[in-house]
Amino acid sequence: MIESSKPSIQIDLKEFKLHLHLNDRTRRTFHFDSPSRRFYLSVIALVVNEMKKMGEIKSIPLRKHLDLLSLLNESIGGAAGSSDMENLLPRIYRKWKSALPNLEEAPLFKVLGKKKEEGDGAIGKVYSFTEAEKDGWANLFEYMGSDENVRLKFAMDKIGVSLNETSIIFEDLLNGDAWDRFISSLKKDGDGKPEPVQENEAPEPAPAPFSPAEKKKFAWLAQNRWIMLVAVVGILAGALAIWKAYPSSGIKVASVNRMHYPLPDKPSIAVLPFVNISKDPEQEFFSDGLTEEIITNLSRSPYLFVIARNSTFKYKGKPVEVSQISEELGVQYVLEGSVRRSGEKVRITAQLIDGVKGHHLWAERFDREIKEIFTVQDEIALKIVRTLHVKMQAGQFGSETGRGAKNLDVFLKSMEARAQVLRYTREGNARARKLFEEVIALDPSYARGYSGLAISHASEVWLGTSKSPRESLAKAIGFAEKAVSLDKADATAHAALAYLLGMTRQYDRAIARTELALALDPNSYSVINNCGIALAYSGKHGEALPLLEKAARMNPAMAQSFVVSSMAYRIVGRYDKAWGQAKKAVERDPKSSLAQVALAATSILSGREDEARAAAAEVLKINPTFSVERYGKALPLKDKSQI
Repeated sequence: MIESSKPSIQIDLKEFKLHLHLNDRTRRTFHFDSPSRRFYLSVIALVVNEMKKMGEIKSIPLRKHLDLLSLLNESIGGAAGSSDMENLLPRIYRKWKSALPNLEEAPLFKVLGKKKEEGDGAIGKVYSFTEAEKDGWANLFEYMGSDENVRLKFAMDKIGVSLNETSIIFEDLLNGDAWDRFISSLKKDGDGKPEPVQENEAPEPAPAPFSPAEKKKFAWLAQNRWIMLVAVVGILAGALAIWKAYPSSGIKVASVNRMHYPLPDKPSIAVLPFVNISKDPEQEFFSDGLTEEIITNLSRSPYLFVIARNSTFKYKGKPVEVSQISEELGVQYVLEGSVRRSGEKVRITAQLIDGVKGHHLWAERFDREIKEIFTVQDEIALKIVRTLHVKMQAGQFGSETGRGAKNLDVFLKSMEARAQVLRYTREGNARARKLFEEVIALDPSYARGYSGLAISHASEVWLGTSKSPRESLAKAIGFAEKAVSLDKADATAHAALAYLLGMTRQYDRAIARTELALALDPNSYSVINNCGIALAYSGKHGEALPLLEKAARMNPAMAQSFVVSSMAYRIVGRYDKAWGQAKKAVERDPKSSLAQVALAATSILSGREDEARAAAAEVLKINPTFSVERYGKALPLKDKSQI
């Protein structure tokens, strides 16, 4: 190791160690002590050597270095990088993204001078480091990946080390000379010539002659060589089939023929719930809120088809293949990521995957202060639309929940309240109302606080906790009107108000409000769904149907979407279509009484009497006190003959 009083990094390719010196108290040595580990240390050195050639710390494209990477892989790595050359770059990309930054578990290096201990909640032993130490090490590894061009960056500037203070060591040489000698030594070792015998090292003995049993085995192989050839061909055919089923990136390809829905005629995307990897489970609201914000931002583009939150959150916490998500939701692209919040800092990782072609399109890590969360949300949305070559309009993106928030506390409290509302429970709704009231106390001019209160009062009616549904809906309308008066450009608030006006049979006002909401944002699921329902209640069935069809397609996992569209089809006399929508609603939620009611009604009208009886029986199982008369009175249709 070359001693230095300054912050420095030394990569020793003779000992395969990386020495990190940040200050007088932080000196750490990482030993890359296996073929796989030696390979990945050499990849780090390759990136550093290329940066030194250019004289700046920047991302290095790896595709043009594939021959050199193959040499490293086959020599010191023993094919540990990947035995399949087509998968070498994606494998490096995955390791750079997840294994190398992992200081706690350290799968690709050993931390010298520090023992592993049983981790708190971790599987196996981990190194005990502070969050700052783990973040400092992880910050070194930046990546930008795609199937065509993997680019890696060793970002030593993020931990206060300059390019000049970073060195490559091999024997008595430094940097470029050290790297060249290192590579030269690998080529000499791999040129097919026998290595020289070292002093005091006996030459290997000559191979022993074949035994009688071995001679008999070779004779059988010679006589039955055609059998062996057929077997080899069979193995190769099987390998080829497997290779075709899985692309070079290791992602299983979705089949367009297995899509539950036809792909839209514009780029389609599902945003999966970002995984909360913070130690605090209470931060779940933050990761969920971030996911919803990105969905909302993307929905603002009329050139994208974006799956609604409810349908992507059904995959939360489940180990599901991207190909399955693409097929079940009928989309080409999937965004997934993780969030780690620690105090005032947040780390967000995100990657965009083409489920149909099986390619990573890009991936990135954002290390920011929590106060920069608005900016990160916009950056992720912008990267997606640029990657998909989607047109953008000026001012198109911007935080939805954070609209008009004057400080971060207001925004974060709103995110938590929104997460509580979306639990659809009595306890969650009560907690949400308290949080929204706190939001308004902090900022009385924040429109989203009032629209949140409107939702909480309306939810009392849906959840059956309201002492007076009439009063609850009146309060909900009052708060929704306050929200739109504070932010006249908030399409979501206008659409929610349209729905509430339709619920309370104020049909003309509801229709006017839908026109305004749709003009502001014609691509948002919540806007389309609420406006469609309001128009259906108001007797505008021809206008409601295309909206409700689109809402059901954008939210294919939600039973309610199909219940409402079934009602609209039934009203216009398209009974078979209405029955099909009701059937989908029951498939998604067999315990929904509204779905079973829709199936019973449409089964009768479409001549399916046995199925109507079965659905009616299910309704009474779910709700023994159900009354058709009471249901008809509660349904706020303008024309009562259509109930």
